[in-house]
Amino acid sequence: MRSHQLHVEKVSNQQDLEKVFEIRRIVFVGEQNCPPELEWEHEDESTHFLAFVNDVPAGAARWRKTEQGFKLERFAVLKDFRGLGVGAALVENVLADVKPSKDDYVYLNAQITAMGLYAKFDFEKVGEQFEEAGIQHFKMVLKK
Repeated sequence: MRSHQLHVEKVSNQQDLEKVFEIRRIVFVGEQNCPPELEWEHEDESTHFLAFVNDVPAGAARWRKTEQGFKLERFAVLKDFRGLGVGAALVENVLADVKPSKDDYVYLNAQITAMGLYAKFDFEKVGEQFEEAGIQHFKMVLKK
């Protein structure tokens, strides 16, 4: 397998945010048929991340503070970069940025196919399965 350089950056400038939004458009709207109007919300109040493989944008994620706590959202990895650890690098970097204390409530809505990834970072499923944007999910909460 070809070696690859992977790194994740917190981004806020418009040029990098456009790359984040393009990755999400390709993955969520294009591949998963999510309605575009559901994809673009809470952008200004979120902290965004962009993952690179060999300096090419490969994945994106964000977190935001909600009334419940810290919500991790919109983890997306482009098809050509899946299986290279991009998703795990994004989760690791987002959690490092949030720096949750024992008292913080950190949660996400995980697509069923991604639950194994989040479980590796001590997230556990709570509640019943539900549909969001036509895709089955479980809420997952970071163990204290």
